[in-house]
Amino acid sequence: MNLAGRDIRHNFGRFVLTTIGLGLLLMLVMGMGGIYRGLVQEATLLVDRIDADLWVVQKDTRGPFAEVSRIPGNLEDRVRAVPGVLSSRAFVSTTIQRERNRQPLRITVQGLSWPEDRGQWLPLVAGRALGQDHYEMIADESLKLPLGAKVELAKDTYTVVGLTRGMSSPSGDSMAFFTLRDSQAIQFDLSGEAVRLERAARYGRASQIDLGRSQPQVIERSRGLSSAIPALGPPAISAVLVKVRPDVDPGQVQLLIGKWPDVSVYSSDGQRDLLVSGIVDRSRRQLGLFRMLLIIVSGIIMALILYTLTLDKLHDIAMLKLMGARNSVILGLILQQALLLGALGYVIAYYIGQWVFPAFPRRVVIIPEDLWQLAGIVAGISVMASLLGIIKALRVEPSEVLA
Repeated sequence: MNLAGRDIRHNFGRFVLTTIGLGLLLMLVMGMGGIYRGLVQEATLLVDRIDADLWVVQKDTRGPFAEVSRIPGNLEDRVRAVPGVLSSRAFVSTTIQRERNRQPLRITVQGLSWPEDRGQWLPLVAGRALGQDHYEMIADESLKLPLGAKVELAKDTYTVVGLTRGMSSPSGDSMAFFTLRDSQAIQFDLSGEAVRLERAARYGRASQIDLGRSQPQVIERSRGLSSAIPALGPPAISAVLVKVRPDVDPGQVQLLIGKWPDVSVYSSDGQRDLLVSGIVDRSRRQLGLFRMLLIIVSGIIMALILYTLTLDKLHDIAMLKLMGARNSVILGLILQQALLLGALGYVIAYYIGQWVFPAFPRRVVIIPEDLWQLAGIVAGISVMASLLGIIKALRVEPSEVLA
C-alpha cells in the first residue's frame, strides 16, 4: 500500500491545483533561461553565419552590430591588397522604421557586396537569392511580407524575391537584405527639401571663398549631385569582411591590418565575444537574477505546501506511529509527495512552454542542457522543501492521537 498515493487521492483537488501553479512558475524559470539563449543567438546570428575570418570596422568601435561603425568604401580595396587576404567585401548594417499599410515596419537593413555576395548563405525558406544590383530584397518571414510584395523605401520600390526564417538583429528587429548600393541609398535617404537646402548651403560656402570667386564653375558644380563633387567621398560602409587564404594564419593578417590608425580588426570569435559581453551581458545578469528569485520562490511555495499537507496529516501520522510504523515510512510518505509534485510541475512547465514560447515577441531557445539543469534544480528543491514537513512529522508523538 502506497501511503503517498492514497493521501494524494484524498486531497486530489488541492494537489492538482498546486501542481498546476508550480508548473506555471517553473515555466517562467524555463522561459528566463530560454530568453537568454535567444538573446545570445540573435546577437551572434550573422557573425556565425557570415563566412568571414576578420571584421574590419571603425577605429575603437566594436563592430556594426554593437554600435555605429563608419568607414570609407574604398577601404575594401585597401584590405584586398594586404598579403594573405583571399577576398574582402563591404558590409552595411542599419535599422530603419517606416510605415506600411498604416502599420509600423521596423527593419534591420543589411547590405551585401553584390555580385560577390548575393545572399546564398542565408537560410532561405522560399524564393531565391538576389539576382540584380537594384530593387530586390530578401526579407525575414517575421516581417510578414510575401514573395513578390512591393516595398517602397528611399523613393524606390523593392520586390521581395526571397524569404528567410529566424534572421533577427540583437535588438529583436527582423532583417532584410539588399545589395550594398541599395542599402546605402536607404540609409542615407533624404527628403527633397533637405537635398535642396544642402545644395544651397554648399553654394553659399563656395561663393564666399577665393576659389569660388576666381572659378565660377566651382560654384555651379556645388549645386549638383554629391557624387559629382570630388571633394566629397562616397557613402560610408559599416565594415569590411575579410577572408584569409587557407595557408595563411588569420592572426598575422589581423596584426598587420590592426596597425592601421583608422580601423580596428576583430576575428569572428572576437566579434562574437564582444557582442555577448556587451549587448547581452546586462540582460543576462538581469534574467539570471530573476531566474534565481523564481527558483527561491518556487522552493518556498513547495515547502509551505508540503508543510501544510503535513499539518493536515498529524493525527494520521500519530496513529501510524502508535501502530508501530517506522520513521522511514513517514519520511517516504512526505518525500514521495514532494518528488511527485516537482516532477509533475516540471512536465506541465515543459509542455505549456512548448505551446506558449513560440508566441513570445523575442526568441526563446530551449536547449537540452538547460532542461537537464532545471530538472536537477527541481529535484533538489523538492528534497529541500520536504525537510520542513519531515521534521514536523518526526516530532509527532504517538500519544497525540488521543488529544
